[in-house]
Order: sequence, then C-alpha cells, then structure tokens
Amino acid sequence: MNLIKKYAAGMAFFGLAACVPLAGRSQTSTGFKVLNDYKISSPGGWDYILVDGANKRVYVSHGMQVNVISTTGDSLGYIPKTTGVHGIALVHDLNKGFTSNGRANSVTVFDLKTLTRTNDIALPVKNPDAIFYDDFSKKVITCDGGSHDLCFIDPATEKVVATVPLGEKLETAVSDGKGKIFVNGEDNSTVHVVDATTFKEITSYKIDGGSSPSGLDIDRKTNRLFIGCGDSKTMVVMDASNGKTIATFPIGRTDGLVFDPKLKIAYASNGEGTITAVREVNANKFELIENITTEPGARTIGIDLVTHHLYLPTAKFGPAPAATTENPRPRPSMIPGSFHVIEVGK
Repeated sequence: MNLIKKYAAGMAFFGLAACVPLAGRSQTSTGFKVLNDYKISSPGGWDYILVDGANKRVYVSHGMQVNVISTTGDSLGYIPKTTGVHGIALVHDLNKGFTSNGRANSVTVFDLKTLTRTNDIALPVKNPDAIFYDDFSKKVITCDGGSHDLCFIDPATEKVVATVPLGEKLETAVSDGKGKIFVNGEDNSTVHVVDATTFKEITSYKIDGGSSPSGLDIDRKTNRLFIGCGDSKTMVVMDASNGKTIATFPIGRTDGLVFDPKLKIAYASNGEGTITAVREVNANKFELIENITTEPGARTIGIDLVTHHLYLPTAKFGPAPAATTENPRPRPSMIPGSFHVIEVGK
C-alpha cells in the first residue's frame, strides 16, 4: 500500500452516502458518527493503523515513525527510525511489536511495554507493506509489494524462516486460524491462498466483481472474506473455501477494511470521506447498512474489538495544482501540522 499519494487520489467527496438506495435494507443505521479528533503533530504521510483494544492503545504509522496513543487520544510515545513504515503487528505472548519498513526493507522489533526499539531485522525482500501476526503458525508475516512475496518471520528468534513468491504486488493478508493465509494480489485482482505450515501456495482465486484489492478481513466462523477493491469501488464478499463471490456492494476509493466479529459488520474506509458498513446476516446473506460520514482522506482503518469503535488517520489538504501534460492528475499537498486520527462510534 502506498502512503500519502494513494490518499490524495480520492480527496474529493462525491456524496457516496447519497448514491446508495435505501430500499431493501433491514438495518438502516449503525448509529456511528465521529466522536473525537486526536492531533498528531509529527510530519509525514501515513498508512496502516492498528488498535489494541485490550490494552487501550492505538499504533499509527506516520512518516518515519510509529506514534502510539491511548484510545482516548493521549500520547504514549513513539517508535523512531521506521523508514517508510507501513504497518504494525503485535505478539503479546512475547511482549514484542513489529513494524514493516518499506523503504528500508526491514522489520523493527520493539518492546510493547516501553516502546523501546530492540532489533532491526533485515529482510530478503523489497518493500514490505502490510504486516500481521498469524496466531496459528505463530509467525509474523509481511506482504512485500516490491518483490511480490510473503515473508515469514519467527517472532521468538527474530529470524526469517521462509519467503513465498506469489508473482504480483501484494496488499493485505489475513489468517483463517486453521493454517491458511489469504492475501490480496493487487495487479491481477487475485486472492492467493498459502499454507502457513509448508509455506507454499495452495491455490488462488480470481476476484469476481472487484479489481485492485487492498483492504481485507475474514469472518473465521463463516469462512467469508471481505475484500475492499479500490479501483472498482466495490466490497466483495467471497467464500474462502472456493473463491465464489457471495455478494458485492458499492464503496469508495478504499485502502482499508475491518470486520467486527461480534457485531457481524464489515467496514470499508473510503477516501471520499465515508465508511461503508455491511452487515452479515448469515453466511450467505449480507446487507448494506449505510455510509458513515468521516473526513476526506480517511482511507485506512483500525478497529477496537472491545469498544467496537473505529479509528482512521487523515489530514487536511490544500487545492491540487493545475493539470499538465506531464502530470495530468496532480495531487493536492498535505497541510503541515494537520495530521490527526478520528474516532468513530456511538
């Protein structure tokens, strides 16, 4: 996932909420709205945000560091020198955190209690992007956009144990908790399925109904994948067992998606300034609830599974410069000092 350039591409608010018909909805509102706005003053773009609800912490990739705030917005510290940071993974059993540093081709290890850097792991890959901890294999896994592979790291030894080539730019990955890893392939609009034990690709599914997948989450109970496709502005619900599309829903220019297993709601964060909420009625029935108003640029999202609140980073932007032949789609510049995280809930 790119940093600020992907956010700027969707700054204009197109009234997404007004474009979706109300007919056929059995639940018409989540009751969610923007509750708080937490300023983070350091400069730079951003990418993923991770919420540790049990410990009331929010980890925000920002510029060349990770800012850590409480779920009520208080600054708790930061992890510096995470060059080109994309994402954060936590391994509570080992009291370790891990950041994927895209420009440095490395992973930084830090102490969860003190936020002190303890190691930098040089990776044999290019541009590690999304990162997460698989509780089945007990491995930290990076999705590598430059070298088109997954990288498996043993968090105990802090050593790379395997790489799995998948042949295209990779975005986000999730685990079913039973030994399978699902990862979005952006170039070919594909979901790759990887065995977390043998470190081999099992199969792949062409996404029917969406293109350029980015955000991804899973309902482990029903074995359903929720895929946020930015180019087609579609959320695709896929049967993880066979790749069949169960449902599709209109969204916006998204980079992030989370699923709340208790509320049975998937949320796609859209750069136009909305969150699309889709409810899982059962394994084969899904309904569009609403588009929650947020802020333009809020394209990535984290979820607090304790409070069910959502956290989204964004900033304020100036007007885009005039288009030229050399640059037909110029990007607006971020206003210095305007970066912040919004909290959404009820």
